[in-house]
Order: sequence, then C-alpha cells, then structure tokens
Amino acid sequence: MKVAVTGAAGFLGTNLLRLLTDRGHEVTAIDRVRPTTDTPGVTWVSGDVLDPASMRKTLDGAEVVYHLVALITLAHKNDLAWRVNTEGVRVVAEAALEVGARRMVHTSSIHAFNQYTCGGTINERAPRSIDPDLPVYDRSKFQGEVELRKVIDQGLDAVVCNPTGVYGPIDHTDSRINKTLWDAARGRVPVMISGGFDLVDVRDVANGLVLAGERGKTGENYLLGGHFTNMFDATRLAAEVNGKMKPAFAIPVKVINSLMPVMEPVAKALGSDRISKAAMGALLSAPIVEHDKATAEIGYRPRPAEETIRDLVAFYNGQNFKVVTQKIA
Repeated sequence: MKVAVTGAAGFLGTNLLRLLTDRGHEVTAIDRVRPTTDTPGVTWVSGDVLDPASMRKTLDGAEVVYHLVALITLAHKNDLAWRVNTEGVRVVAEAALEVGARRMVHTSSIHAFNQYTCGGTINERAPRSIDPDLPVYDRSKFQGEVELRKVIDQGLDAVVCNPTGVYGPIDHTDSRINKTLWDAARGRVPVMISGGFDLVDVRDVANGLVLAGERGKTGENYLLGGHFTNMFDATRLAAEVNGKMKPAFAIPVKVINSLMPVMEPVAKALGSDRISKAAMGALLSAPIVEHDKATAEIGYRPRPAEETIRDLVAFYNGQNFKVVTQKIA
C-alpha cells in the first residue's frame, strides 16, 4: 500500500516510518529535512503544509495519509505555530480529499484537551482547549481538529489521535522528556520534581496511528496514552539502569507552584523555558488519562513504562533493544 507521512523526519515520524516499512508499505516521507541515509521503501520529498499545491503534489497516489507536522512551542502567542497547527491541518486534509486518499490519520495532542478544567481525568469527552489564557500550542491543536472536521464534512474519511507525553527510542531530536531521563541516567539530576504525567512510548504511538488508520471510526478521537508516571521514580530508574547516582529527593509540586511567580521570570531572563506555567502545566495538573476507547475500538495496548525507560537508556548507550514489540494483526 502507498502511504504518505508529513513530518516524517521528526521523533514520531522516525518511528512510524520503521513500522510502515516493516509492514511492506511504500512510503512517501514528507519534510523539509531528511536523514543522510536512505531507507528501503521510503521516498523523501520536500513539502510545505501551508502550500496547497505542494501538498496535492506530494500526496498524489497515497491511499493513507498520516499527518504528523506540528510546531511545538511554550509561548502564549506564536503566529507561525497557530498557522501550521490549524491552517496546515486544513491544507493537508483538503489535499488528501482532492487526490482521493481513502483515509487520513491526524496526529493531534493531549493538549487539545484542557488539563486544567478536566476534573482530574481526561477522556475523549473532556473539555477542550478553547480558553484564551492557554498556551498557543494547546489552543492551536484543538483548532486544528476543528479545521479537519470541516473537511470531513466535505467527504474526507479521517480519524484523530491524541498522544500524551511521548518519550522513548528512537530519538535523534533529544525531546524534552528523553533528555531529562538521559541526564538522570548519567547521574546529572541530583533532585527532581515529585509530580507526574501520563507518558507513552513513541513506538506505541506509532502502533496506535496505524491501528487508528485500519480500525478507527471516521471523525472519532482516540487518546493514545500510556501510564501515569512519577518523574522522580522515572529518573531514579533511568539512573539505576545505567549504574549512576539516583536523584536524592523530590521537590513537592506544590512548592514549585508557589514559587512559579518568582521562578518563571528569572528563568525567562536566563533564556530558559523549562520553568514556566506552560512547561510545568502537565506536572502541576497531573490528570489521569483514559485510553479505554482506543483499547476497545482499535486494539491499542501500551507497553510498561519500565520497558520504555530501559530501552531508552540502551538506545542512548548504543545498545540493542526492540524497535517494535506490539504486533498488529
């Protein structure tokens, strides 16, 4: 089968390409950058998700389109992020409809759901990110779904997936969570925050996208969660696996929250966005994410967090690990 993947050179894209080629698909990988080595079954092309003609050309012939492109930012306002995450979704969806793709799988985010007003639990019925005080990424990811549904109403067969905090191998981008765990694995994290969030292995997200494409219902959302993971415990495990010094203690989340009005401006002045309401929001709210719908309707089953952390440390150490362990029937 011929498939197309936008944002193919990114963290999730790298893992999705491996899964698709392992299943024998012919893949058109769309991105502005590409790896220096070729992969059998993958044709790399440059494409602009804000250019309708570019998308029609790159998607032509694809039976299934996986849309991964997104601009992630912690800023409250970012015009390019808003355009890429909203208009970009619509442009790709319209192009998929015009070239006759039989299905589109859109990768949204848990951030499309308002984690501050969810009542401690997020499922597909939870409040959405429409509050103007939320970071632009949260608001734009929900609005991107709104734009997609307009094209679904025109006849496009599409489903929406909402991953939680994505981590694990293979990662050549040094994503925020992976970098924290790798720092811990090298004994460079003496203390940690006590909060946690739902983290999901990137390989399970890739599996979930394929499952949604094969079994998902048109127009439906599927939360692709993993397990609620305490970051103090996760960093201690990463250090233990690598034989390094573990974080000694955890700073309570309530303490961090009370100091945020002072710490955030200082961090910003130092050029860091790691200490901000946007960066710490997930840890501070710590909702429980339910992925029962994805399990029941598409057969989605995430692996244990311990397996992900062990494989991530092995990846950074250049050791062998299983790229994909879940079989898709």
